[in-house]
Amino acid sequence: MLLSYVYILECSDGTYYTGVTENVYKRLDEHQDGKHFGSYTFSRRPVQLVYFFQFMDIELAIVFEKKIKKWSQAKKLALIEGRFEDLPNLAKKKFK
Repeated sequence: MLLSYVYILECSDGTYYTGVTENVYKRLDEHQDGKHFGSYTFSRRPVQLVYFFQFMDIELAIVFEKKIKKWSQAKKLALIEGRFEDLPNLAKKKFK
């Protein structure tokens, strides 16, 4: 069985990049080395691995990655810091 990982990188400009891979450390090196010219992280290096989570099913990993990509910076930070109890409240929008 092949494991998959959802990972979050913190870029040099303070933004986050979320991806999915089968080898998180190899993928980190690819981002760090600028392997993919023009990619989101290429001009935002260096990057730092700040979060990853292991999945047994690549399809579930992809679903989770897509979900995180839609989250606010604050919600991603709560996940990174392990503040899981804050996640539901950060999903709510505040209307004036």
